Amino acid sequence: MQAILNFWRDSYKSNPIAFYFELISFLLVVSASMTLAVTARSPDMSIIYPLFLLSSLTALVAHLRRKLAFPLLASVYFSCVNVLGFSKAVGLL
Repeated sequence: MQAILNFWRDSYKSNPIAFYFELISFLLVVSASMTLAVTARSPDMSIIYPLFLLSSLTALVAHLRRKLAFPLLASVYFSCVNVLGFSKAVGLL
């Protein structure tokens, strides 16, 4: 149990700002995926895509601050895909 607590403390201490961006990202992605799961038969993607987009943008900031190259690259990709998806969902494309 102590190893788990140390893991979370070390994550916070190494970069508190990144830690909070990661926390926000986590909460947003959980909210988006739960909304998608609960409304699976007819999801309102104009709500779900913005949640996923905000999640990927906050993750992007956290990965940039922690200098994590491949997670940063994945966050950039997810941000672009979510902008595209949202644009399609609201009829802009």
